[in-house]
Formats: sequence, structure tokens, C-alpha cells
Amino acid sequence: MKNFTSFFVSLFYIGYIKFASGTLGSFVSIAILYFFFQFHFITLKISFIIFMIIIILSLLLINLFSKQTSTHDSRIIIIDEFLGIYFIFLFYENLYFKNHFLTLLFIFILFRFFDIIKIFPANIIDKKIKNPFGVILDDIVAAIYTILTMYIINVIF
Repeated sequence: MKNFTSFFVSLFYIGYIKFASGTLGSFVSIAILYFFFQFHFITLKISFIIFMIIIILSLLLINLFSKQTSTHDSRIIIIDEFLGIYFIFLFYENLYFKNHFLTLLFIFILFRFFDIIKIFPANIIDKKIKNPFGVILDDIVAAIYTILTMYIINVIF
């Protein structure tokens, strides 16, 4: 179980890469999720159900990993980046801008920007909620800011 926990929370062990693991995890997440969402392998309803299952599994395994490693929000944990990107992809059809490459590039840059700078309430969540829910929630907030920004970009252009 320990190996599966590490494999899952580190997003296929990407979290163990010393340099920019969150950025690399975001990039890999976009590549994986674009493939599934672009080719409509699953419906939006099923995508949402899968998203909820991954959140529940993430909460459990982040908690287990944190206990195993005596850490909180270890830099190895990057399943939260995957969940943030996944949340954005639930809105992908409404975020599309000019072409897929530009859309994906904007999603990547905006998500990383909001995930790194942690605008309110993500900064409060990051500082105050010291449990698996807090680990995930600040990335969901970054995803929401990304979605809102993409909507604004679409309205302006």
C-alpha cells in the first residue's frame, strides 16, 4: 500500500523530481487530460464523477502519505496539481481560445501563476488548513481563478 500511496500522490512519481515537480506535474496533467477530454472518451457527467472519486481517494492517500512521512503538504505531493487541472478541464469547452495550443498554454501559465502566488483565499487556505483538504483546496482555488481569467480573455477577445 505504501508504494501505491507514493505512486498516486506523487502523480506517477513525478513529485520525486527535485526541480519544478509541480510545474512538470501540471504539464503532464494537461497532456493526459487533454487527450481524454478532446477525444470525448467519457461524458462530462462521468468526468465529474471520476473527479469526485479522485478527490476522495486523494484525501485518503494524502493523509496516509503525510502520516508515513511525518510531513504536511510535502513537495512530493502533486496530485493536487492534477486535480486543479482536472477541474479546469471540466470547463474546457467554454474556455477554448483561438486554438487548442493557445488554450492549453494559457491554462498552463495561468494555473501555475495562481498556484504559486496563492491569491486570497488560497493563501489563507494554505496557511490555516493543515490537512489533506487544505492541500487540495488551494489548487482548486487556483483552478477557479484560471477559469475566471480564461472566461474574461474569451469575452475581451
